[in-house]
Amino acid sequence: MVLFDLDGTLIEDVPHNTDPERVRARPHAGEALELLRSAGVPAGVVTNQPDLGRGVRSRRQLDAVQGRVEELLGPFAVTVLCPHPPEAGCACRKPEPGLVLAACRVLGVRPEESVVIGDIGTDMAAADRAGATGVLVPDAATRPQEVRAAPRTAPDLATAVRTAVLTPGRYGGPS
Repeated sequence: MVLFDLDGTLIEDVPHNTDPERVRARPHAGEALELLRSAGVPAGVVTNQPDLGRGVRSRRQLDAVQGRVEELLGPFAVTVLCPHPPEAGCACRKPEPGLVLAACRVLGVRPEESVVIGDIGTDMAAADRAGATGVLVPDAATRPQEVRAAPRTAPDLATAVRTAVLTPGRYGGPS
């Protein structure tokens, strides 16, 4: 199973977005998901959405944005989100492993058989803490120290999928 971060990874990060028409897929997102689907590998989303907990965005607005994501990129096997702001100290908000572990439970997959692809260090920390393989796909928001600390990096989502999942014996890929 491959779990993707949402904002900044699968879609362009538009802070506090409540408008589905502003959703734009990141480069190679569609290709990466098609590679997974063609190989029969489930794809999911694990995302921090603190605007819900802060009351900046309603669940209806978030569902509309997620609906647009699925129009652009197709359906996901699982979507798990954390609605809590950072100060809540919850166990689900990345960098904690809760989202990854919850997605694994839903699909009956062991975390060590999963790959988490994201654009920032908290995505990699959540993967590591859950026992999953992390692959960082840097973007403009990725800090240089996050790139240096990442266990694995890829220049784009399709390359991340090819090397971490579809290459035999690589990272979490089939042997």
